[in-house]
Amino acid sequence: MTGKPNKVMALYQKLIPYPFGRIIFSKMVARMAPYFGTIKPLITELKPNHCECLIKKRHAVHNHIKTVHVIAICNGLEMAMGVMAEASIPPHLRWIPKGMSLDYTAKAGSDIRCVAEVRPEDWQEGDLLVPVTAYDKDNVVVVKGHIKLWISQKPPKV
Repeated sequence: MTGKPNKVMALYQKLIPYPFGRIIFSKMVARMAPYFGTIKPLITELKPNHCECLIKKRHAVHNHIKTVHVIAICNGLEMAMGVMAEASIPPHLRWIPKGMSLDYTAKAGSDIRCVAEVRPEDWQEGDLLVPVTAYDKDNVVVVKGHIKLWISQKPPKV
């Protein structure tokens, strides 16, 4: 990404120097898409084409065996992907999710770090498979896969 950061990236860059800046940014994102608030996500890193989101292991996101429920992890991966996409997509393009394909590779017995990352050259019209990975506190992959986006031109402004 070259030039001036878009609104999402500019807001993140403005808030992170402040105490609780990441928390404030994360809460603002969760308010725009309220379902994300159910996992109380924290965006820990955002740069062009890369986002990391933390889900704390707590009772509200447990499954029946007291690990982090995979649907909570899917929610975190979707948030990481969405914030990354909003902060990174070229200004003449738009995106919409089309699907998600994930493998559950290990028990999620700790806080979970959700990562979404693409290469700058991936922002082309058509399908884009965004690699997403969730790691536990020991960097063990607990969920991996991709979220499929449809990338298209923005309609002309009238």
